Amino acid sequence: MTAFVAPVEDILFSLRHVAEADRVADWDDSLAADILGHFAQFAEGVLAPLNAVGDAQGARLVDGRVRMPDGFGEAYEQLANGGWQGLRAPERFGGMDVSALVAAGVSEVFSGANHALQMVCGLVPGAIETLLHFGTAEQQALWIPRLASGEVLSTMCLTEAGAGSNLSAIQCRAVQNGTGWQLDGEKIFISGGDQDMSSGILHLVLARSGAVEDGLNGLSLFLCLAGEDVHVTRIEDKLGLHASPTCQLAFHNARAELVGAEGDGLRAMFTVMNHARLDVALQGVAHAARASQIATAYAQERVQGRRRDGSPARLSDHADVQRMLEEQDALANGARAMCHVAFVELEQGNRPDLVAFLTPLCKVFASEAGIRAADLGIQVLGGYGYLNEYQIGQVWRDARITAIYEGANGIHERSIATRGLKGPGADQFADLIRDLAGSSDRVLVRLEEWEGWRDRMRLADTAEHEAHAFAQATARLFFLACWAKCAGVADRHPDPARIMASAERAFSL
Repeated sequence: MTAFVAPVEDILFSLRHVAEADRVADWDDSLAADILGHFAQFAEGVLAPLNAVGDAQGARLVDGRVRMPDGFGEAYEQLANGGWQGLRAPERFGGMDVSALVAAGVSEVFSGANHALQMVCGLVPGAIETLLHFGTAEQQALWIPRLASGEVLSTMCLTEAGAGSNLSAIQCRAVQNGTGWQLDGEKIFISGGDQDMSSGILHLVLARSGAVEDGLNGLSLFLCLAGEDVHVTRIEDKLGLHASPTCQLAFHNARAELVGAEGDGLRAMFTVMNHARLDVALQGVAHAARASQIATAYAQERVQGRRRDGSPARLSDHADVQRMLEEQDALANGARAMCHVAFVELEQGNRPDLVAFLTPLCKVFASEAGIRAADLGIQVLGGYGYLNEYQIGQVWRDARITAIYEGANGIHERSIATRGLKGPGADQFADLIRDLAGSSDRVLVRLEEWEGWRDRMRLADTAEHEAHAFAQATARLFFLACWAKCAGVADRHPDPARIMASAERAFSL
Protein backbone atom coordinates (compact mmCIF):
# COMPACT_ATOMS: atom_id res chain seq x y z
CA MET A 1 0.00 0.00 0.00
CA THR A 2 1.27 3.47 -0.92
CA ALA A 3 0.93 5.90 1.99
CA PHE A 4 -1.18 8.98 1.24
CA VAL A 5 0.78 12.20 0.83
CA ALA A 6 -1.25 15.39 0.52
CA PRO A 7 -0.39 17.27 -2.72
CA VAL A 8 0.12 20.57 -0.89
CA GLU A 9 2.76 21.93 -3.29
CA ASP A 10 0.54 21.31 -6.29
CA ILE A 11 -2.47 22.91 -4.58
CA LEU A 12 -0.52 26.03 -3.62
CA PHE A 13 1.00 26.31 -7.10
CA SER A 14 -2.47 26.22 -8.62
CA LEU A 15 -3.96 28.72 -6.18
CA ARG A 16 -1.06 31.16 -6.26
CA HIS A 17 0.12 31.15 -9.83
CA VAL A 18 -2.67 29.75 -12.01
CA ALA A 19 -5.85 30.99 -10.35
CA GLU A 20 -4.05 34.03 -8.88
CA ALA A 21 -5.71 33.82 -5.50
CA ASP A 22 -4.15 37.13 -4.43
CA ARG A 23 -6.84 38.85 -6.52
CA VAL A 24 -9.28 37.93 -3.76
CA ALA A 25 -9.38 40.51 -1.00
CA ASP A 26 -9.12 38.16 1.99
CA TRP A 27 -6.35 35.95 0.58
CA ASP A 28 -3.46 35.52 3.04
CA ASP A 29 -0.75 33.46 1.38
CA SER A 30 1.26 32.51 4.45
CA LEU A 31 -1.87 31.65 6.42
CA ALA A 32 -3.11 29.50 3.54
CA ALA A 33 0.16 27.58 3.46
CA ASP A 34 0.11 27.09 7.24
CA ILE A 35 -3.48 25.84 7.34
CA LEU A 36 -2.99 23.45 4.42
CA GLY A 37 0.22 22.16 5.94
CA HIS A 38 -1.39 21.49 9.31
CA PHE A 39 -4.40 19.76 7.79
CA ALA A 40 -2.14 17.71 5.52
CA GLN A 41 -0.35 16.33 8.58
CA PHE A 42 -3.67 15.45 10.21
CA ALA A 43 -4.98 13.85 7.02
CA GLU A 44 -1.84 11.79 6.47
CA GLY A 45 -1.58 10.65 10.09
CA VAL A 46 -5.21 10.20 11.15
CA LEU A 47 -7.67 10.19 8.23
CA ALA A 48 -5.82 8.28 5.51
CA PRO A 49 -4.94 5.21 7.62
CA LEU A 50 -8.70 4.65 8.16
CA ASN A 51 -9.54 4.70 4.45
CA ALA A 52 -8.90 1.00 3.81
CA VAL A 53 -10.41 0.09 7.19
CA GLY A 54 -13.61 1.90 6.31
CA ASP A 55 -13.74 0.29 2.88
CA ALA A 56 -13.36 -3.19 4.36
CA GLN A 57 -15.76 -2.81 7.29
CA GLY A 58 -18.30 -0.37 5.89
CA ALA A 59 -21.04 1.37 7.84
CA ARG A 60 -23.60 -0.97 9.45
CA LEU A 61 -27.24 -0.61 10.45
CA VAL A 62 -27.70 -2.08 13.94
CA ASP A 63 -31.06 -1.88 15.72
CA GLY A 64 -32.12 1.07 13.60
CA ARG A 65 -28.92 3.08 14.06
CA VAL A 66 -25.83 3.38 11.89
CA ARG A 67 -22.51 2.26 13.32
CA MET A 68 -19.41 3.69 11.69
CA PRO A 69 -16.24 1.62 11.12
CA ASP A 70 -13.54 1.27 13.76
CA GLY A 71 -11.64 4.47 14.46
CA PHE A 72 -14.00 6.83 12.65
CA GLY A 73 -15.54 8.20 15.85
CA GLU A 74 -12.15 8.97 17.35
CA ALA A 75 -10.94 10.57 14.11
CA TYR A 76 -14.04 12.73 13.93
CA GLU A 77 -13.53 13.85 17.51
CA GLN A 78 -10.02 14.99 16.63
CA LEU A 79 -11.34 16.71 13.50
CA ALA A 80 -13.99 18.57 15.47
CA ASN A 81 -11.66 19.48 18.34
CA GLY A 82 -9.23 20.90 15.80
CA GLY A 83 -11.91 23.31 14.62
CA TRP A 84 -11.92 21.96 11.07
CA GLN A 85 -15.72 21.70 10.85
CA GLY A 86 -15.94 25.45 11.42
CA LEU A 87 -13.33 26.37 8.85
CA ARG A 88 -15.71 28.62 6.86
CA ALA A 89 -18.07 29.65 9.67
CA PRO A 90 -17.93 33.30 10.83
CA GLU A 91 -15.90 33.99 13.94
CA ARG A 92 -18.96 35.33 15.77
CA PHE A 93 -20.38 31.81 15.60
CA GLY A 94 -17.18 30.12 16.75
CA GLY A 95 -15.69 29.44 13.32
CA MET A 96 -12.33 30.23 11.73
CA ASP A 97 -13.83 32.30 8.88
CA VAL A 98 -11.00 31.42 6.49
CA SER A 99 -11.03 32.00 2.74
CA ALA A 100 -13.12 29.70 0.57
CA LEU A 101 -9.94 29.08 -1.43
CA VAL A 102 -8.16 27.65 1.61
CA ALA A 103 -11.24 25.59 2.43
CA ALA A 104 -11.16 24.23 -1.13
CA GLY A 105 -7.60 23.03 -0.59
CA VAL A 106 -8.55 21.42 2.71
CA SER A 107 -11.57 19.73 1.12
CA GLU A 108 -9.43 18.21 -1.63
CA VAL A 109 -6.90 16.86 0.87
CA PHE A 110 -9.72 15.45 3.02
CA SER A 111 -11.26 13.67 0.02
CA GLY A 112 -7.95 12.26 -1.11
CA ALA A 113 -7.23 10.89 2.36
CA ASN A 114 -10.69 9.52 3.17
CA HIS A 115 -13.52 10.35 0.79
CA ALA A 116 -16.09 8.38 2.77
CA LEU A 117 -15.54 10.37 5.96
CA GLN A 118 -15.38 13.61 3.98
CA MET A 119 -18.80 12.76 2.55
CA VAL A 120 -20.31 12.60 6.03
CA CYS A 121 -18.64 15.82 7.18
CA GLY A 122 -18.57 17.82 3.97
CA LEU A 123 -22.13 19.17 3.82
CA VAL A 124 -21.66 21.35 6.90
CA PRO A 125 -20.17 24.38 5.04
CA GLY A 126 -23.13 24.40 2.66
CA ALA A 127 -25.59 24.16 5.55
CA ILE A 128 -23.89 27.07 7.30
CA GLU A 129 -23.96 29.14 4.10
CA THR A 130 -27.66 28.38 3.65
CA LEU A 131 -28.44 29.50 7.20
CA LEU A 132 -26.41 32.68 6.72
CA HIS A 133 -28.40 33.55 3.59
CA PHE A 134 -31.89 32.32 4.47
CA GLY A 135 -32.04 31.50 8.19
CA THR A 136 -33.48 33.73 10.88
CA ALA A 137 -31.20 35.29 13.47
CA GLU A 138 -32.48 32.73 15.98
CA GLN A 139 -31.77 29.81 13.64
CA GLN A 140 -28.27 31.10 12.96
CA ALA A 141 -27.51 31.56 16.64
CA LEU A 142 -28.81 28.10 17.52
CA TRP A 143 -27.36 25.99 14.73
CA ILE A 144 -24.23 27.56 13.26
CA PRO A 145 -22.16 27.31 16.49
CA ARG A 146 -23.20 23.66 16.87
CA LEU A 147 -22.29 22.91 13.25
CA ALA A 148 -18.99 24.79 13.51
CA SER A 149 -17.98 22.99 16.70
CA GLY A 150 -18.75 19.56 15.27
CA GLU A 151 -21.46 18.88 17.85
CA VAL A 152 -23.90 18.52 14.95
CA LEU A 153 -23.42 17.22 11.41
CA SER A 154 -25.81 18.01 8.57
CA THR A 155 -27.43 16.26 5.63
CA MET A 156 -29.22 17.31 2.45
CA CYS A 157 -32.53 15.46 2.07
CA LEU A 158 -33.57 15.97 -1.51
CA THR A 159 -34.07 12.73 -3.46
CA GLU A 160 -37.12 10.49 -3.26
CA ALA A 161 -37.87 7.15 -4.88
CA GLY A 162 -40.02 8.84 -7.52
CA ALA A 163 -38.21 12.18 -7.58
CA GLY A 164 -34.56 12.15 -8.51
CA SER A 165 -33.66 14.73 -11.13
CA ASN A 166 -37.33 15.72 -11.44
CA LEU A 167 -37.79 17.70 -8.23
CA SER A 168 -41.31 18.74 -9.14
CA ALA A 169 -42.34 15.16 -8.29
CA ILE A 170 -41.37 15.48 -4.61
CA GLN A 171 -44.06 14.02 -2.36
CA CYS A 172 -42.64 14.49 1.16
CA ARG A 173 -45.24 16.71 2.83
CA ALA A 174 -44.81 19.64 5.16
CA VAL A 175 -47.93 20.56 7.11
CA GLN A 176 -48.32 23.51 9.46
CA ASN A 177 -50.23 23.02 12.69
CA GLY A 178 -50.68 25.01 15.87
CA THR A 179 -47.16 24.35 17.11
CA GLY A 180 -45.19 24.61 13.88
CA TRP A 181 -44.38 22.42 10.88
CA GLN A 182 -44.38 18.64 10.59
CA LEU A 183 -42.83 16.46 7.88
CA ASP A 184 -44.22 13.20 6.55
CA GLY A 185 -42.62 11.15 3.81
CA GLU A 186 -39.46 9.33 2.75
CA LYS A 187 -36.13 10.42 1.37
CA ILE A 188 -33.49 8.19 -0.23
CA PHE A 189 -29.77 8.40 -1.03
CA ILE A 190 -29.10 10.58 2.04
CA SER A 191 -25.34 10.73 2.64
CA GLY A 192 -24.61 10.58 6.36
CA GLY A 193 -28.33 10.18 7.07
CA ASP A 194 -27.29 8.62 10.35
CA GLN A 195 -23.98 7.98 12.12
CA ASP A 196 -22.64 7.62 15.64
CA MET A 197 -19.91 10.27 15.55
CA SER A 198 -21.68 13.58 16.26
CA SER A 199 -24.11 14.29 19.08
CA GLY A 200 -26.80 15.38 16.64
CA ILE A 201 -27.75 15.43 12.97
CA LEU A 202 -29.47 18.39 11.35
CA HIS A 203 -31.41 17.42 8.24
CA LEU A 204 -32.07 20.06 5.59
CA VAL A 205 -35.22 18.73 3.95
CA LEU A 206 -36.87 19.86 0.72
CA ALA A 207 -40.57 19.14 1.18
CA ARG A 208 -43.89 20.05 -0.41
CA SER A 209 -45.68 22.74 1.59
CA GLY A 210 -47.94 23.72 -1.31
CA ALA A 211 -50.21 21.83 -3.67
CA VAL A 212 -48.90 19.23 -6.13
CA GLU A 213 -50.01 21.40 -9.03
CA ASP A 214 -47.75 24.18 -7.74
CA GLY A 215 -44.80 22.14 -8.92
CA LEU A 216 -41.43 23.58 -7.91
CA ASN A 217 -43.14 26.66 -6.44
CA GLY A 218 -44.77 24.43 -3.82
CA LEU A 219 -41.43 23.32 -2.34
CA SER A 220 -39.95 24.74 0.85
CA LEU A 221 -36.78 24.06 2.81
CA PHE A 222 -36.93 22.85 6.42
CA LEU A 223 -34.61 22.13 9.31
CA CYS A 224 -35.31 18.86 11.10
CA LEU A 225 -33.23 17.54 13.97
CA ALA A 226 -32.80 13.78 13.89
CA GLY A 227 -34.83 12.06 16.59
CA GLU A 228 -37.51 9.50 17.32
CA ASP A 229 -39.72 10.80 14.52
CA VAL A 230 -36.99 10.26 11.88
CA HIS A 231 -36.22 6.60 11.17
CA VAL A 232 -33.45 4.95 9.16
CA THR A 233 -35.21 2.24 7.21
CA ARG A 234 -32.11 1.00 5.37
CA ILE A 235 -28.57 1.83 4.30
CA GLU A 236 -27.51 1.11 0.74
CA ASP A 237 -25.03 -1.59 -0.29
CA LYS A 238 -22.83 0.40 -2.67
CA LEU A 239 -20.03 -0.13 -5.17
CA GLY A 240 -17.77 2.25 -3.25
CA LEU A 241 -17.71 4.67 -0.33
CA HIS A 242 -18.55 1.80 1.98
CA ALA A 243 -17.88 3.81 5.12
CA SER A 244 -20.24 6.59 4.09
CA PRO A 245 -23.76 5.54 5.17
CA THR A 246 -26.21 6.29 2.36
CA CYS A 247 -29.56 6.10 4.10
CA GLN A 248 -33.24 5.86 3.37
CA LEU A 249 -35.08 8.02 5.91
CA ALA A 250 -38.72 8.00 6.94
CA PHE A 251 -40.21 11.15 8.50
CA HIS A 252 -43.34 10.58 10.64
CA ASN A 253 -44.84 13.80 12.00
CA ALA A 254 -41.27 15.04 12.36
CA ARG A 255 -41.04 18.50 13.86
CA ALA A 256 -39.40 21.00 11.53
CA GLU A 257 -38.63 24.68 11.05
CA LEU A 258 -39.08 26.60 7.82
CA VAL A 259 -35.90 28.10 6.36
CA GLY A 260 -36.50 31.24 4.33
CA ALA A 261 -39.84 31.93 2.70
CA GLU A 262 -42.47 29.30 2.05
CA GLY A 263 -42.31 28.18 -1.58
CA ASP A 264 -38.71 29.37 -1.91
CA GLY A 265 -37.17 26.04 -0.99
CA LEU A 266 -35.44 25.33 -4.27
CA ARG A 267 -33.53 28.62 -4.21
CA ALA A 268 -32.45 27.98 -0.64
CA MET A 269 -31.49 24.38 -1.37
CA PHE A 270 -29.35 25.42 -4.32
CA THR A 271 -27.06 27.23 -1.89
CA VAL A 272 -26.18 23.81 -0.48
CA MET A 273 -26.17 22.15 -3.90
CA ASN A 274 -23.87 24.66 -5.62
CA HIS A 275 -21.35 24.26 -2.81
CA ALA A 276 -21.75 20.49 -3.07
CA ARG A 277 -21.15 20.47 -6.83
CA LEU A 278 -17.85 22.31 -6.57
CA ASP A 279 -16.95 20.01 -3.69
CA VAL A 280 -17.69 17.00 -5.92
CA ALA A 281 -15.38 18.47 -8.56
CA LEU A 282 -12.64 18.63 -5.94
CA GLN A 283 -13.37 15.02 -5.00
CA GLY A 284 -12.64 14.13 -8.62
CA VAL A 285 -9.39 16.08 -8.44
CA ALA A 286 -8.47 14.30 -5.21
CA HIS A 287 -9.02 10.88 -6.75
CA ALA A 288 -7.02 11.79 -9.84
CA ALA A 289 -4.14 12.97 -7.68
CA ARG A 290 -4.29 9.92 -5.43
CA ALA A 291 -4.41 7.55 -8.41
CA SER A 292 -1.42 9.34 -9.91
CA GLN A 293 0.46 9.06 -6.64
CA ILE A 294 -0.15 5.32 -6.31
CA ALA A 295 0.67 4.54 -9.93
CA THR A 296 3.82 6.69 -9.98
CA ALA A 297 5.19 5.15 -6.79
CA TYR A 298 4.53 1.64 -8.09
CA ALA A 299 5.99 2.32 -11.54
CA GLN A 300 9.16 3.78 -10.07
CA GLU A 301 9.75 0.71 -7.89
CA ARG A 302 8.56 -2.18 -10.06
CA VAL A 303 11.39 -3.82 -12.05
CA GLN A 304 10.08 -4.92 -15.43
CA GLY A 305 12.15 -5.70 -18.56
CA ARG A 306 15.44 -4.11 -19.56
CA ARG A 307 16.68 -0.83 -20.88
CA ARG A 308 18.44 -0.58 -24.22
CA ASP A 309 21.81 -0.91 -22.49
CA GLY A 310 20.71 -4.21 -20.96
CA SER A 311 20.33 -2.92 -17.41
CA PRO A 312 17.14 -3.70 -15.47
CA ALA A 313 14.28 -1.35 -16.31
CA ARG A 314 11.52 -0.10 -14.09
CA LEU A 315 7.96 0.33 -15.27
CA SER A 316 8.41 4.09 -15.35
CA ASP A 317 11.14 3.65 -17.98
CA HIS A 318 8.67 2.32 -20.55
CA ALA A 319 7.12 4.82 -22.97
CA ASP A 320 3.56 3.56 -22.68
CA VAL A 321 3.67 3.70 -18.88
CA GLN A 322 5.15 7.19 -19.05
CA ARG A 323 2.23 8.18 -21.26
CA MET A 324 -0.30 6.96 -18.70
CA LEU A 325 1.50 8.56 -15.76
CA GLU A 326 1.70 11.89 -17.56
CA GLU A 327 -1.99 11.71 -18.44
CA GLN A 328 -2.89 11.10 -14.80
CA ASP A 329 -0.81 14.08 -13.72
CA ALA A 330 -2.26 16.25 -16.47
CA LEU A 331 -5.81 15.36 -15.48
CA ALA A 332 -5.21 16.00 -11.77
CA ASN A 333 -3.44 19.33 -12.10
CA GLY A 334 -5.56 20.62 -14.96
CA ALA A 335 -8.86 19.78 -13.23
CA ARG A 336 -7.57 21.33 -10.02
CA ALA A 337 -6.71 24.55 -11.84
CA MET A 338 -10.19 24.65 -13.37
CA CYS A 339 -11.76 24.38 -9.91
CA HIS A 340 -9.49 27.02 -8.41
CA VAL A 341 -10.19 29.46 -11.24
CA ALA A 342 -13.91 28.94 -10.62
CA PHE A 343 -13.46 29.50 -6.88
CA VAL A 344 -11.55 32.75 -7.46
CA GLU A 345 -14.35 33.99 -9.72
CA LEU A 346 -16.89 32.97 -7.08
CA GLU A 347 -15.05 34.83 -4.34
CA GLN A 348 -14.53 37.95 -6.41
CA GLY A 349 -18.26 38.06 -7.03
CA ASN A 350 -18.05 40.23 -10.15
CA ARG A 351 -19.31 37.69 -12.69
CA PRO A 352 -21.98 35.41 -11.17
CA ASP A 353 -23.14 34.28 -14.61
CA LEU A 354 -19.63 33.08 -15.36
CA VAL A 355 -19.52 31.18 -12.07
CA ALA A 356 -22.84 29.53 -12.97
CA PHE A 357 -21.31 28.50 -16.31
CA LEU A 358 -18.04 27.22 -14.78
CA THR A 359 -19.57 25.20 -11.95
CA PRO A 360 -21.11 22.41 -14.09
CA LEU A 361 -18.01 22.39 -16.31
CA CYS A 362 -15.84 21.73 -13.28
CA LYS A 363 -18.21 19.10 -11.94
CA VAL A 364 -18.34 17.21 -15.25
CA PHE A 365 -14.68 17.38 -16.17
CA ALA A 366 -13.13 16.83 -12.74
CA SER A 367 -15.39 13.92 -11.84
CA GLU A 368 -14.56 12.17 -15.11
CA ALA A 369 -10.88 13.02 -14.67
CA GLY A 370 -10.86 11.20 -11.32
CA ILE A 371 -12.47 8.11 -12.84
CA ARG A 372 -10.14 8.12 -15.85
CA ALA A 373 -7.00 8.59 -13.74
CA ALA A 374 -8.04 5.73 -11.44
CA ASP A 375 -8.67 3.49 -14.44
CA LEU A 376 -5.24 4.35 -15.82
CA GLY A 377 -3.75 3.56 -12.42
CA ILE A 378 -5.27 0.09 -12.50
CA GLN A 379 -3.71 -0.42 -15.93
CA VAL A 380 -0.27 0.77 -14.78
CA LEU A 381 -0.30 -1.67 -11.88
CA GLY A 382 -1.52 -4.49 -14.10
CA GLY A 383 -2.57 -7.55 -12.13
CA TYR A 384 -1.82 -5.79 -8.86
CA GLY A 385 -4.17 -3.01 -9.92
CA TYR A 386 -6.97 -5.55 -9.99
CA LEU A 387 -6.16 -6.63 -6.43
CA ASN A 388 -6.99 -4.66 -3.31
CA GLU A 389 -3.42 -4.53 -2.01
CA TYR A 390 -2.55 -1.11 -3.43
CA GLN A 391 -6.02 0.48 -3.00
CA ILE A 392 -6.16 1.73 -6.59
CA GLY A 393 -9.36 -0.29 -7.11
CA GLN A 394 -10.92 1.51 -4.15
CA VAL A 395 -9.96 4.84 -5.71
CA TRP A 396 -11.88 3.87 -8.87
CA ARG A 397 -14.90 2.59 -6.93
CA ASP A 398 -15.06 5.67 -4.73
CA ALA A 399 -14.53 8.03 -7.66
CA ARG A 400 -17.24 6.48 -9.82
CA ILE A 401 -20.11 8.08 -7.91
CA THR A 402 -18.87 11.62 -8.57
CA ALA A 403 -20.20 11.57 -12.14
CA ILE A 404 -23.64 10.58 -10.80
CA TYR A 405 -24.48 12.39 -7.59
CA GLU A 406 -25.16 16.12 -7.18
CA GLY A 407 -26.69 16.00 -10.63
CA ALA A 408 -25.73 13.35 -13.17
CA ASN A 409 -23.17 14.66 -15.62
CA GLY A 410 -25.56 14.39 -18.56
CA ILE A 411 -27.96 16.78 -16.83
CA HIS A 412 -25.15 19.28 -16.28
CA GLU A 413 -24.11 18.94 -19.91
CA ARG A 414 -27.64 19.75 -21.02
CA SER A 415 -27.65 22.75 -18.71
CA ILE A 416 -24.38 24.03 -20.20
CA ALA A 417 -25.68 23.72 -23.76
CA THR A 418 -29.11 25.25 -23.11
CA ARG A 419 -29.60 27.50 -20.08
CA GLY A 420 -25.87 28.22 -19.92
CA LEU A 421 -25.89 29.86 -23.35
CA LYS A 422 -28.83 32.20 -22.66
CA GLY A 423 -27.06 34.65 -20.38
CA PRO A 424 -23.71 36.45 -20.52
CA GLY A 425 -21.84 33.59 -18.85
CA ALA A 426 -20.78 31.93 -22.12
CA ASP A 427 -19.38 35.20 -23.49
CA GLN A 428 -17.55 35.83 -20.21
CA PHE A 429 -16.20 32.29 -20.49
CA ALA A 430 -14.60 33.20 -23.83
CA ASP A 431 -12.98 36.23 -22.19
CA LEU A 432 -11.67 34.03 -19.39
CA ILE A 433 -10.16 31.57 -21.87
CA ARG A 434 -8.31 34.42 -23.59
CA ASP A 435 -6.94 35.62 -20.27
CA LEU A 436 -5.74 32.15 -19.29
CA ALA A 437 -4.36 31.25 -22.72
CA GLY A 438 -2.27 34.35 -23.20
CA SER A 439 -0.51 33.96 -26.54
CA SER A 440 -1.07 30.20 -26.85
CA ASP A 441 -2.23 29.60 -30.41
CA ARG A 442 -3.08 26.02 -29.50
CA VAL A 443 -5.85 27.37 -27.26
CA LEU A 444 -6.87 30.45 -29.23
CA VAL A 445 -7.52 28.47 -32.41
CA ARG A 446 -9.79 26.12 -30.46
CA LEU A 447 -11.51 29.10 -28.86
CA GLU A 448 -12.38 30.58 -32.26
CA GLU A 449 -13.91 27.28 -33.32
CA TRP A 450 -15.81 27.04 -30.04
CA GLU A 451 -17.27 30.54 -30.37
CA GLY A 452 -18.69 29.60 -33.75
CA TRP A 453 -20.22 26.47 -32.25
CA ARG A 454 -21.61 28.47 -29.33
CA ASP A 455 -23.31 30.94 -31.68
CA ARG A 456 -24.84 28.12 -33.71
CA MET A 457 -26.09 26.39 -30.57
CA ARG A 458 -27.85 29.57 -29.45
CA LEU A 459 -29.93 29.49 -32.62
CA ALA A 460 -30.56 25.76 -32.69
CA ASP A 461 -33.95 24.28 -31.80
CA THR A 462 -32.37 20.93 -30.93
CA ALA A 463 -29.39 22.02 -28.82
CA GLU A 464 -29.97 19.12 -26.43
CA HIS A 465 -28.91 16.65 -29.12
CA GLU A 466 -25.44 18.21 -29.20
CA ALA A 467 -25.27 18.87 -25.47
CA HIS A 468 -22.83 16.10 -24.61
CA ALA A 469 -20.38 16.91 -27.40
CA PHE A 470 -20.62 20.65 -26.81
CA ALA A 471 -20.17 20.42 -23.05
CA GLN A 472 -17.23 18.05 -23.38
CA ALA A 473 -15.55 20.36 -25.90
CA THR A 474 -16.22 23.36 -23.66
CA ALA A 475 -14.73 21.63 -20.62
CA ARG A 476 -11.72 20.52 -22.65
CA LEU A 477 -11.16 24.09 -23.86
CA PHE A 478 -11.20 25.27 -20.23
CA PHE A 479 -8.80 22.46 -19.30
CA LEU A 480 -6.33 23.36 -22.05
CA ALA A 481 -6.49 27.06 -21.26
CA CYS A 482 -5.62 26.24 -17.65
CA TRP A 483 -2.71 24.13 -18.86
CA ALA A 484 -1.50 26.97 -21.07
CA LYS A 485 -1.43 29.11 -17.93
CA CYS A 486 0.30 26.33 -15.97
CA ALA A 487 3.01 26.04 -18.62
CA GLY A 488 3.53 29.80 -18.61
CA VAL A 489 4.26 29.80 -14.86
CA ALA A 490 5.90 26.38 -14.62
CA ASP A 491 9.15 27.88 -13.32
CA ARG A 492 7.31 28.75 -10.09
CA HIS A 493 6.58 25.10 -9.35
CA PRO A 494 9.14 23.06 -7.36
CA ASP A 495 9.34 20.63 -10.33
CA PRO A 496 9.03 22.71 -13.54
CA ALA A 497 10.05 19.79 -15.81
CA ARG A 498 7.15 17.71 -14.53
CA ILE A 499 4.68 20.53 -15.17
CA MET A 500 5.95 21.04 -18.72
CA ALA A 501 5.77 17.31 -19.48
CA SER A 502 2.20 17.15 -18.19
CA ALA A 503 1.29 20.26 -20.19
CA GLU A 504 2.47 18.62 -23.41
CA ARG A 505 0.55 15.48 -22.53
CA ALA A 506 -2.59 17.54 -21.86
CA PHE A 507 -2.50 18.99 -25.37
CA SER A 508 -2.06 15.56 -26.88
CA LEU A 509 -5.10 14.01 -25.17
